[in-house]
Amino acid sequence: MSDYEGGPANDDDLSLPRATVYKLIGEMLPGDIACAKDTRDLLIDCCNEFIHLIASESNEICEKEAKKTIAAEHVLSALKELGFEKYVAEVQEAYDEHRQQQTKDRGRKSTKLNQLGMSEEELLRSQELLFAQARMRYQSQSTAAQSQDGTVPAPSSNTQ
Repeated sequence: MSDYEGGPANDDDLSLPRATVYKLIGEMLPGDIACAKDTRDLLIDCCNEFIHLIASESNEICEKEAKKTIAAEHVLSALKELGFEKYVAEVQEAYDEHRQQQTKDRGRKSTKLNQLGMSEEELLRSQELLFAQARMRYQSQSTAAQSQDGTVPAPSSNTQ
């Protein structure tokens, strides 16, 4: 059994963002068809229930494998177990695209580091220098404030 056994404090805590779902519904429907608010709310409830069902099944599969984190493979297995095999390929494709995007984003972050024109060691030295300067400013402000109060500053325990 999972660690989470209690119900949510508020149903909205575990709900999809209504404005986003309303926008998706509007984009999916032809322009000449309107969707009633009750129908949109029902769709949100159905989506929430579907997500909960998949998450619960994924969690059970995860626990059977003695894992503590639900992975994409657990979700794919849950879809198969629950009879949603026809969605597995599309979900796998979306997951692969997501992974590719993450790889690109990591590449961008590392190129930012390279564009600085400093080695990692130089950046670390610069960071340590900035910390030391900030520490000195803090200590001098603290000492000045204490001398105005008439209190004696405690000796610093920094050993750098």
